Amino acid sequence: MFAGVDIGGTTTQVLLCTADLAVIDSTEVSTPAREGGQAMVRAALDALSVLRARVPSRLLGIGIGAAGVVDSRAGRILVASDSFRSWAGFEVTATVEKALGVPAFLDNDVNAFLRGEAAKGAVVDEPYVLGMTLGTGVGGALRLNGELLDGPHGAAGEVGHIPGFGDLPCTCGGRGHLETLASGRSIRARYGERTGRLLTARGVAEAAADGDPDALAVYEAAGAGVARAILITAGLLDITTVVVGGGVSRAWDLIQPPMLAELTAGPPVSGHPIRVVRARLGSGAVAIGAASRARTELDAVTRV
Repeated sequence: MFAGVDIGGTTTQVLLCTADLAVIDSTEVSTPAREGGQAMVRAALDALSVLRARVPSRLLGIGIGAAGVVDSRAGRILVASDSFRSWAGFEVTATVEKALGVPAFLDNDVNAFLRGEAAKGAVVDEPYVLGMTLGTGVGGALRLNGELLDGPHGAAGEVGHIPGFGDLPCTCGGRGHLETLASGRSIRARYGERTGRLLTARGVAEAAADGDPDALAVYEAAGAGVARAILITAGLLDITTVVVGGGVSRAWDLIQPPMLAELTAGPPVSGHPIRVVRARLGSGAVAIGAASRARTELDAVTRV
């Protein structure tokens, strides 16, 4: 069996799955993000120990999806947001391999999300895909000709930090990035600026569903911004499909209409429409995708 781990800023999800990625068991624990990398990995390993006690099959490998820019080849975190302490530079795979004695593989969490949706979710057999997660931040990943593209610095596909979306400060230190419009944090902030009310993104979505014009305007700007990022990506890389996940995507009825309107008003230069789908695997996509990476890497070693 294989293990998949999703280390997020708030929660860490751990699962065990078969070779065909059928989930056997799973659990979720709080992420000790302010306690540093060692504590974060220890929390994941402790959760995995509980699962392994319940499912005493042989563990072949483990994949980890982690927030931040990662060096997937070296297995360490390169850049992390200010939500984490002592995470940037942390040697994730070396720490996990020492603890478990099995091969470990690291991915950026959005890359793992796209791996999961391509293996078992909404974009199976789709070769040219942009994956987007709209959560606390906005993440992106690219699948080109059936292969995940991470780039020389691990930052390929990071559409959340494309500039040209106004002049608001972004959490990364830049300005005018897509994340300032379409993340859960920014939806909350933009609504607060308009109304003086501090609601969660879900609360803003509920207000929009009740017809609140300010809430509707915030979600309209978010959806239109996502569409513009899709069009930029399509113009550069000729993607055919986009899969959207993350907590903000739960408000699909609010995000989708302005997104599709923008895509219709300014279609990609190819003249071919882009298919936009909602993620199918829900909160398990990253962990499943991480396990998929471990399975793929070990299959390649076996074939050699």
